[in-house]
Amino acid sequence: MPPNPLVLVAHGSRDPRAARSTRALARAVGAACPDARVETAFLDFEAPGLVAALTREADRGQRAATVVPLLLTAAYHGRVDVPTEIGKAAGRGLSIGLAPVLGPVAGARADAVALDLLVRALQRRLDEVLDGPVDGIVLAAAGTSHVAALGTVDLVADALGAAVGVPCLAGYASGAGPRTGAAVRALHERGAQRIAVAAYFLAPGLLYDRAVDDALDAGALVAAAPMGDAPEVADLVLLRRAEAA
Repeated sequence: MPPNPLVLVAHGSRDPRAARSTRALARAVGAACPDARVETAFLDFEAPGLVAALTREADRGQRAATVVPLLLTAAYHGRVDVPTEIGKAAGRGLSIGLAPVLGPVAGARADAVALDLLVRALQRRLDEVLDGPVDGIVLAAAGTSHVAALGTVDLVADALGAAVGVPCLAGYASGAGPRTGAAVRALHERGAQRIAVAAYFLAPGLLYDRAVDDALDAGALVAAAPMGDAPEVADLVLLRRAEAA
């Protein structure tokens, strides 16, 4: 029997760039850990769904699989949707391990390795677009109404700002937190002139575009691409797999 498969489950999007990015990350994870068979699944918009992907593994004769949610906060999708789909796949003779979401969870300040990997991935994408120093950063995220999840994005923003040595504020495309444009204006009020946008996204899509456009309209100079298949993200996926085991 081949090694237990690693199933990466993303939210999914109507934007075809998102699925391409998810599959690129799966290839990066496979390259980082050649003994792993890495599959992809989606909660919505794209096939296969998580239930279908897990059922396929059971039909192959697999006895166990590990699911890693490609989510950056433990909000509704991570707390409800993924466990619900795993529950639907139960009873097929497949033992399913569920890893934590990729981002830090509320109160988990000791999750230093994961936080460091995220910051390094964000810096990698910023370095790809910056042509000079900046004095402020907006960490653009999708957003949620789950307040505790917003706090974990602030944790990443604080760590990124400390690593770069400039103020960093979180901004959102939706949900309860401030919009990215408001974060840019807040940094301007503090005296920042050269503001870059770091993308706390794993893949491009509608919310990424909305967050970036709002920040650029408010005066940000440049916006980084989503973290995507950055090697640090691949390492983080494998870290979460190990935690599930």
